[in-house]
Amino acid sequence: MICICKHCQKQYIKKNNFYTATCEACRPVDDMIFAQIVAYLKNYPNSNAMQIGDALGIKPMLVVKYIDEDRIRMSGGSFSRLPD
Repeated sequence: MICICKHCQKQYIKKNNFYTATCEACRPVDDMIFAQIVAYLKNYPNSNAMQIGDALGIKPMLVVKYIDEDRIRMSGGSFSRLPD
């Protein structure tokens, strides 16, 4: 199956079911970004994709793609309104 890498946008042939949206060359980068997201979520568990993206300097859609890949799961947290 031919896929497109979520980091470099190049086509690659999918060899297994893991890292479905990352080519071999971008896998270390993907692992590093994922580790940063996990560390951030441990400190700020009720964060959304926009907050994670802003804090880590990544695109929020990248966080959403990790959710789509079932590498990150959403929980039923609660949010409070920030003061104006």
